[in-house]
Amino acid sequence: MKKIISVVGARPNFMKMAPVHKQLLKHKKKIIHKIVHTGQHYDKRMSDVFFKDLGLPKPDIYLGIGSKSHAEQKALVMIELEKVIKKEKPDLVLVYGDVNSTSAASLVCSKQSGDQLHAIPVAHIESGLRSFDRSMPEEINRLVTDVLADFLFVTEPSGVRNLQKEGISDKKIFFTGNTMIDSLITLLPVIKKSNILKELCISENNYALITLHRPSNVDSKDNLAKVINIITGINNISPKTDIVFPVHPRTQKMLEKFGLLKNLESTNNLILTEPLGYVDFMRLVSTAKFILTDSGGIQEESTYLKIPCITLRDSTERPVTTELGTNTITGLDEKAVKKAIEQIEKGVYKKGKIPKFWDGNSAERIVKVILEKI
Repeated sequence: MKKIISVVGARPNFMKMAPVHKQLLKHKKKIIHKIVHTGQHYDKRMSDVFFKDLGLPKPDIYLGIGSKSHAEQKALVMIELEKVIKKEKPDLVLVYGDVNSTSAASLVCSKQSGDQLHAIPVAHIESGLRSFDRSMPEEINRLVTDVLADFLFVTEPSGVRNLQKEGISDKKIFFTGNTMIDSLITLLPVIKKSNILKELCISENNYALITLHRPSNVDSKDNLAKVINIITGINNISPKTDIVFPVHPRTQKMLEKFGLLKNLESTNNLILTEPLGYVDFMRLVSTAKFILTDSGGIQEESTYLKIPCITLRDSTERPVTTELGTNTITGLDEKAVKKAIEQIEKGVYKKGKIPKFWDGNSAERIVKVILEKI
C-alpha cells in the first residue's frame, strides 16, 4: 500500500486537486490519499457545500498558517509540514499550481527528513507555466517547484517547451491536460442552476465581468486609476452593457486608501458585489458578454467556455489561451482594451478553440502515470 499526500494552500488548489482525489479513490487497494490544507489562504466560503460540490472530504490535516508575508508564510509551512512528513512518511507528495505552499512543500520534500535517508518524490500538477516576469511571486514559486519536482504534469504545450529549455529531463515531463477544467466540467450542471443573474437583475450575454486583485494593478495608485478609466470607458463603447465587479478585499482596501472608490462608483450600470463563491462566480463567467481580468485561472476557464477575455497584464503564463483560446493580452493600454471591446460588440472577435487535453480526463491521465511510476 502506497501513501500519497496532497498539499494545498488555496481554493484554486482544491479545484485542481479534486479530480485527482476522485481518481485516486478508484485505487483504494493500492493507494492511501491524504489531504493537507496549509491554511495559506483561509476562505470562509470554503464551506461544507464547496467540498460537497467538489466531491471532497474535509482535509485530513489542517496547518492553519494564515496570511503573512511571503517569507513568514513559507517558513511556517515548511516547519509544520516537516512534522507531517516525518509522521506520515508518504511515498509521494502532490503539489498544485504556484502558491507559496507549493514551493514550500517542494523544499521540505527535497531535504532528508528525520530518519529518512532520501528525499520524498514530488509531483507538480500545473507545471511548466511561465510568465517570464520574476517580479511575480508566483513565477518564483513555479521555478523553484519545477526544479525540485520528480514528476511534472503539464497543462499546455508551452509548459513542455519551457521545461525542456530549463534542462528538465523529458522522462519527468508529462503533458496530461488541465485538472482545473476537469473540475469546471464536473460542476457545470450545478453552475447552471445558480440564481446569481436573477439576484443581480442582469441577463445573459449583456454584462461585462470584472476581476482585479494583482498587486501590480491595485497597489499602485497610477495603475489602479488606469484600470478605473478602462472600466468607466465601457460606458462609452457599450452604454447598455451592465458591469459586474466582485471586489477583492485587497482591491477594496486600495480603492479606499487612494480615494478612488468614488471615481468607480460614478460609473453607469456598475454593480459592485462582495467576492462570490465558485459556483455563482462561474455562472457569471459562463454567460458574460466579455471579461476584464488580471487573473490566471480565469483566462483558462473563459477559453474553455469560449467567452471573450481581456487580460489587464503585460504577459501571461498561459499562452495557449491567446494562441487558441479567447484571451487577449492588453495590459493597461486603454486603446488596446477599447479595440478588443469594439471587436466583441461588432461580432468579429476571435471565437477560440478548446486546447488539447482540456477534456475532463486530465486527472485520469495523471493518476495513470503515478500508478505506473510508484
